[in-house]
This record gives sequence, structure tokens and C-alpha cells, in this order.
Amino acid sequence: MDLGLDGRAALITGASKGIGKAIARGLAEEGVDLALMARTGPVLESAAAEIAAATGVRVLALPTDIRDAGAVNAAVERARAELGTIHILVNNAGGPIKRPERQITWPDSDWLDDVDTKTLGMLRVTQALLPHMPTDGTGRIVNISGIASVSVLTNALTHGLNNSAMNHVTSYLAADLAAARITVNAVIPGLIATEWRETWAENAARQRGVSREQFLERTCADWGIVAQRWGTMQEVSDAVVFLASDRASYINGARLTVDGGYSINVRG
Repeated sequence: MDLGLDGRAALITGASKGIGKAIARGLAEEGVDLALMARTGPVLESAAAEIAAATGVRVLALPTDIRDAGAVNAAVERARAELGTIHILVNNAGGPIKRPERQITWPDSDWLDDVDTKTLGMLRVTQALLPHMPTDGTGRIVNISGIASVSVLTNALTHGLNNSAMNHVTSYLAADLAAARITVNAVIPGLIATEWRETWAENAARQRGVSREQFLERTCADWGIVAQRWGTMQEVSDAVVFLASDRASYINGARLTVDGGYSINVRG
């Protein structure tokens, strides 16, 4: 299937590893030039070099703290100067849970830092890029939220707050940008085998005295994941690449769950 993406350019936040890096690789394989943003400079540079070598597209590494509006604006200007028109924005940046504890006990500074990174960071990057996005029907924004937006996960209060906000902003922007012919959709990953989750599974299995496979089997059953497995980063990437393409031009304001059926299963 020709997705019509060859020769376009995308800006992806949180792209040094995990789902963001997988999305970057998926778009690059379709011929999309990339501007990658993340806070971790050396890791980001390595990811950019790896993707460029594997796919042959132009990949620009932009170490950026998206909590800083000035840094965001500077990064967007550099991306535009070096890559030209940026057709696709993927808002993926966000961090793991700071500490495994009740987040209602946190000080304001911890709550604010999580919201500043995920929700406000997404707004800053979108605001900075919008004036430069095309209005010919090729403009795409894809926001990566998560299942904490639709369910209660232990110790994930700010994740739920941020992911719910991402979903709502998706709806708002889909309506707001319709006249500019820019579509805005959300992808909601479930339990995905990211680097962080791999470590989580290994540690949790060791603590319980079971194998990694046994722990994951039990977790998928407890979480009510209909597919009976966790997902791959490529499966999330595939969904994003499709939404970024011409094939998805009539999809706008959607919330696409990539969770193996987690969200359809009633849990107690």
C-alpha cells in the first residue's frame, strides 16, 4: 500500500528511545525526513544516526527540553530551516513514573513537573510548529497518550491526568484546525514492550520468583488484555504511520487504542 509519505518531513518529541524512536523509524522507512527532539542529547544523537544509516533519510537531532518555550521555538526554527516544510508532528514526550508511591502525597513541584513535560510540552511544541505546517491537506498531528487516560493504574495519577488531557486536546485541535485541513488524532498505547517496561517485567518477575514469561502471562490476565500478550513498539508505530499518511485523510479527532483489547474488558 502506498502511503504517500515519501519526501515529507516529521517532528517527533520524546524520540531518543521507546515508542518515539520506533515511530521515527517507521516514518523513516516510508521516506519521511525527521527532526527528533528529546532531552538526552547523546542518546538522541545515537538514535538519529542509527535511523539515518538504516533508512537513508535525513535525520536531525534536536536536544530540547520542552518545558522551556524558548528552547522549543529555537528547535522548531532549526527543523524548518534544515528540512523545509514539516508535515507531521508526533507529540510523544513524557517520562516514566518518578517514584512508586501514592502521588496524592506529592508536593506541587512534582505534579507540576509531570504536567509541564507531557501536557504543556505538547501544547508548546504544537503552538510553535502550527504556523509552519502546510494547509494543503497533508498536515498531521498525532498525540500519544495512554491507557491511564481510561482506567486507574496504580501510582499513575499524573499519567492519567496527562493522558486524559492529551485526548481532550486532540478533540479540541481537530475542530480548531479543520479549516486549515490539518488532522489531529490520538493513539492510546496499552501495555507495550518498551525498554522501560522490559526492565519493569524483569525486576517484577525476579521479586515474585517467577520467570519473565510467567509474570507477563499473569499480568495480561490480571489486566484483562484480550490479546493475552503485551504489544510491540512497532505495532504502535504502524498505527501512527497510517494516521500520518494520505490514507487517513478522513480520520480526524479519533482516539485509536492500540492495547490488545484492554479497554473493552471490564475490570473490577
